[in-house]
Amino acid sequence: MAQPKRRWSKARTGLKRSTWKLEKQNLVECSHCHELIRQHTVCPVCGYYDGKEVISKKEA
Repeated sequence: MAQPKRRWSKARTGLKRSTWKLEKQNLVECSHCHELIRQHTVCPVCGYYDGKEVISKKEA
């Protein structure tokens, strides 16, 4: 198996690892109830996805 010729410095390792941070979630407005939700997911408030009711929610 191949081995690296020399060890990476701590600075170089830190530079490579600096891009591993978490990205902020992209929120969009639900087309039915206008709540902010994650992209490409069923709205947890109203149960709609892509303009269609996927999960029926009971009104209290």
